Amino acid sequence: MGVILVVDDDTEIRDVIHVYLRNEGHSVLEAGDGLEAIERLSRQKVDLVILDVMMPRMDGIKACMHIREQYSVPIIMLSAKEGDMDKIMGLSTGADDYVTKPFNPMELIARVKAQLRRQNMLASKEAAQDQITIDELVIDIAKHFVSIRGQVVMLTPLEFAIVSLLASNPGQVFSADTIYESVWKERIGFSDNTVMVHIRNLREKLEINPRKPEYIKTVWGVGYKMDK
Repeated sequence: MGVILVVDDDTEIRDVIHVYLRNEGHSVLEAGDGLEAIERLSRQKVDLVILDVMMPRMDGIKACMHIREQYSVPIIMLSAKEGDMDKIMGLSTGADDYVTKPFNPMELIARVKAQLRRQNMLASKEAAQDQITIDELVIDIAKHFVSIRGQVVMLTPLEFAIVSLLASNPGQVFSADTIYESVWKERIGFSDNTVMVHIRNLREKLEINPRKPEYIKTVWGVGYKMDK
């Protein structure tokens, strides 16, 4: 079980999510906007954040960006916007998943479980692995950090899982579907650009020129790979 921070200016939505999470055995913290959420995170360790997009004072997009500057906690965004560009924007700011309002509370709980399960699985693997070094890229599995050219890079849990998967299997080409199923631990089941967005974000953080990547390479029509 984990400590979940629910951030939404709608008290009724917070109450519903709170009840469902508590019934699953989680501890629940609440915040009414992004500023309050950041203040909460500074005072208490949290295992996952559920973050609404449209809020007063500081919206979810800005809050997500601020959180990502300091924390690698999984973030699930909530939004009433259904368009693909809204989803891409949410993921691009560092969110790990995205749920559209109105939502089925049980679906949200399933997403929470999936994120926490991935975190636990990653933590269980850390003790058995050391470091992976590829040129100036260092992936420290045990300490859960990545550095490039001597500078530590803040990655989301899913970004870290993707780069660890590719780096642990040098030369092997992974399709987007395979990456999704390996990292998200569920079948993709539909056409989706989630992996593409995460790869783009990783390149922005790791590559000198994201359009000419040195580390995460595209094998056109097949997928992605990293070489030693």
